[in-house]
Amino acid sequence: MHLAHYLGLLHKAQERLGDAFSEVGKSHGEEPDVFHTCEKLATQCRGHAEKLAPFARRYAEEAPAEPDRLHSELFSGTRTGPIGLLRDLQDLYLMAAECDICWTVVGQAAYGARDEELLGVVKACEQETAIQLKWLRTRMKQAAPQALVVAE
Repeated sequence: MHLAHYLGLLHKAQERLGDAFSEVGKSHGEEPDVFHTCEKLATQCRGHAEKLAPFARRYAEEAPAEPDRLHSELFSGTRTGPIGLLRDLQDLYLMAAECDICWTVVGQAAYGARDEELLGVVKACEQETAIQLKWLRTRMKQAAPQALVVAE
């Protein structure tokens, strides 16, 4: 069964996304909404990873290296200033999109395996991930004019 592969991928991706939200929130602490929202979303991602842990054990988690690689390629350090905030939010969006599609794939596998418990976790967590993506998109729209048009 290859479900273990995707559970491992999703589990690690959620952990890394939580770490990335924390990094961005701390780096852009001068933006109170970014700091507080990123901390809330980091906690949410870590909660997703915790909810996945029993299923990872049940299906013998294979932890692939892809999320670590994605995190290291996107986050070699946060940036500063308005353009830095915009780029950091974009990186978070890409990482959250990775989680979003993994939730979809794992959800389909849960249907196939008739694992109602896993399906319940997927439904709850994928809704929260969708909200994360919406917040990131909205915050990027807000940051873009300042970062791209207004001279420093």
